Amino acid sequence: MALPALDLLAANGYALTLTGRPWAADLFAAYAWSAVSLAGSRWQHVRTLRNTGVKSGLLMTNSFSTALEFRLAGISTTAYASDGRSWLLGKAVPVAVADHMVEHYYRLASELVRAAPTIPPDINLQISNHARKRAHELLSAHGAGSRYVVLCPVATGLHRGKVKAWGGFERLCRELLESGLHVVALPGPNETATVRDALPGAIVLPEADLSTFSAILEDARLVIANDSGPGHLAAAAGTRLISVFGVTEPQKTRPWSSKATLIGTANGWPHYEDVRAAIDTALRD
Repeated sequence: MALPALDLLAANGYALTLTGRPWAADLFAAYAWSAVSLAGSRWQHVRTLRNTGVKSGLLMTNSFSTALEFRLAGISTTAYASDGRSWLLGKAVPVAVADHMVEHYYRLASELVRAAPTIPPDINLQISNHARKRAHELLSAHGAGSRYVVLCPVATGLHRGKVKAWGGFERLCRELLESGLHVVALPGPNETATVRDALPGAIVLPEADLSTFSAILEDARLVIANDSGPGHLAAAAGTRLISVFGVTEPQKTRPWSSKATLIGTANGWPHYEDVRAAIDTALRD
């Protein structure tokens, strides 16, 4: 959901160096941006940041510790004034609590440009032809066919003590298979057994890198997902998406896509029949 903010900075002449988790380099492989993985201890993080030679930074995390690392690395940082860290920042930006997360990041990046245009309605993640080739080979090797539906049943962690995963995926998988559709799932790290249990009979692909995952989502006929990373990745890839909510806040984390249909609210899961009706409509279009 930070991609529109990154695109805004790049469009205004900033040479971007992305720092953080190892998957960033793979996810943004189609972009002309550097990516540096932060691994090891805090002091190793500081050393890695210092070695980039970067002197100005935009911090999209909210923690005190990440602001401290940037400060110790000699990077003058623009970031939100959260977690008591304002004194560590070059520029502390007040938090607008009502923002969607896309707006949250975009508003922060706008602090570094003269004039920011309206946020586009779609994210438009760039995907390399190499990633598309890997996706095609993987799908072909497992007999997925050219038109398939992707189910993303996993949503890790709790939100205010409640499970974030919708309980209707097993039934949905069975009914989609009975209708003659190819049902595909791509587990994340250590999720294969969970996905197989949730989606009996589906084509469960082996774990793949994020750029390949994005290409698989991009070419799907439809994706059905919880409020989760795969759902947001599908939205960024420009895929038709049914996004099922039940405990998290759509106004904050709904998929940022004109091709997404939102079912459910933060106050409870939707009826299965409502989800199925949205899916049937999407498959007819």
